[in-house]
Amino acid sequence: MDQTTPLLLVPGLASSARIYAPVLPALWRLGPVMIANHIRDDSMPAIAARVLREAPPRFALAGHSMGGYIALEIMRQAPERVLKLALINTQARPDTPEATARRRGLMERARRGELRAVREESFPELVHPSRRDDADILKLVHAQDEDVGVDGYLRQQTAIIARVDSRPTLSAIRCPTLVLTGDADNTIPNAFSKEMADGIAGARLVILDRCGHLPQPEQPEATARALTDWLAS
Repeated sequence: MDQTTPLLLVPGLASSARIYAPVLPALWRLGPVMIANHIRDDSMPAIAARVLREAPPRFALAGHSMGGYIALEIMRQAPERVLKLALINTQARPDTPEATARRRGLMERARRGELRAVREESFPELVHPSRRDDADILKLVHAQDEDVGVDGYLRQQTAIIARVDSRPTLSAIRCPTLVLTGDADNTIPNAFSKEMADGIAGARLVILDRCGHLPQPEQPEATARALTDWLAS
């Protein structure tokens, strides 16, 4: 990547700029870095459109989890502006009825003031089994809850529920693409990452060892290496 090419990073559900902190020093050395604010709208098209309004004219794009859903919407709206694409622990599939029902239950709990409890209960499934007692990563999760807030969380969940199936448009992606996941992601199985990599011509699939759904804090060195290799290729 040319050192003048900006990198746009998109966080996931209930995540903020903090999720990328463990890998930012390595990425920053390669050029300008911008982190999208994705908590202000309640549909994927609206979120993507706002991100595009605030983004540089052309950029490399990386999205984690929900951020990957946003990245795929950006690829539909303005593919000519994206020079490179990284899809991190995400999927191209739409929500299932079962997932939507679960989300609506979590949203109701968040409205009752239980967002912190919801996130704490889900933590063991977010990370590799070896990280389930990792107080630093749990602290990071709770700090991001505060960053996003209940209203932002509700808007994000609403957007995720209504997202479209991105599988039919994967073949239209022409830019160099990295698909990154963890070998123990229980939130979005890495089989869905393989599905995306198979659907995008020339995509590179990287599966990190001993890693769950949060590769940036779980495996920062390996994640940074995969992303810098992608940017430099």
